[in-house]
Amino acid sequence: MHYIAFDSHKRYTWALVESREGRKLKETKLPHEPGVIRSFLRNFDPGSPVAIETVGNWYWIVDEIEAAGMEPRLVHALKAKLMLGAVNKTDKLDVRGLNLLQRAGTLPTVWIPPHGVRDARELPRTRMFLARERTRLKNRIHATLNKYAIDISEVRDIFGVRGRELIAESIDKLPYNTRFVTGCLLEHLEEVEGKLEEIEDRMREVFMWREEIGYLMSLPGVGFILAVVIDVEVGDVERFPGAGHLASYAGVTPRVHSSGGKVRYKGLRQDVNRYLKWAFVEAANVVCRNRNRRGWGRKHVVRLYRRVSERRGHPKAIGAVARHLAESAYWVMKKRESYREPEISGGESAADT
Repeated sequence: MHYIAFDSHKRYTWALVESREGRKLKETKLPHEPGVIRSFLRNFDPGSPVAIETVGNWYWIVDEIEAAGMEPRLVHALKAKLMLGAVNKTDKLDVRGLNLLQRAGTLPTVWIPPHGVRDARELPRTRMFLARERTRLKNRIHATLNKYAIDISEVRDIFGVRGRELIAESIDKLPYNTRFVTGCLLEHLEEVEGKLEEIEDRMREVFMWREEIGYLMSLPGVGFILAVVIDVEVGDVERFPGAGHLASYAGVTPRVHSSGGKVRYKGLRQDVNRYLKWAFVEAANVVCRNRNRRGWGRKHVVRLYRRVSERRGHPKAIGAVARHLAESAYWVMKKRESYREPEISGGESAADT
């Protein structure tokens, strides 16, 4: 078995192959052309580990490594840098450091989703991107109308059917160039909304049959879209030792600073799976918006939100609910069963009190 390390960039990969004892066997620059990496790796022992950092183009490189019969190891770049403690940074130093960690058995790696999961993730991730673009377009149109005191407050949603009719009637009140660009924004908004519908239809075709989606949709505040995001971003739930690990990966656990007998809890972490974090926080906000609706007041998540918000405010309460939902998602996926209200003292369910 050999130890192989890649330092990949946009147009090339610097590769280093070493023996078990650390003797350099091959070091070269591989251009990013189809089949080059695969052909290079086939000159060495099958099944050898290949370390590659989490760069933006690792998808196709991992495919090449797997096609060559090697074992890809996706490296947590920040942790590897801290462990090596290197001051200087070059392609050669990077690959040598990765192989050093491989031989020592301390290479910090992250989970590599299977090819099918990597492909499926593009649907909800692209939908999230287009949804943000839709919001930006609507905000821009709102701001333009407000600049010229065009009031369409008679409808709740100016981008609904009646609201768009009123915009069409009012657009002539805008100055010549502003009227032109506002029309462009409205056309672009229609295009984005059309693409969103197409992606959501494809998501229903791809994901609606999955049992995991049904289990996740039983969580309070989680609908079809959020269930898909959670499903594809978690992937194999067995890779998490416990519910707390999934919550930490999703970024819904606070940072703890304990020193000198004093404990302080800081905000939620940022170096996490931001898609999962968005999904659980969005579900928590749905719980918050519906807390006064009939039947919701008896749910555990609503009671949790109210209890925390009274003591620590709305943001902390949203974080607490998001963490509960993340930990619950772990159990419904692991046990393959629907969400159940947590039991409270005396064996009584929170839904029954």
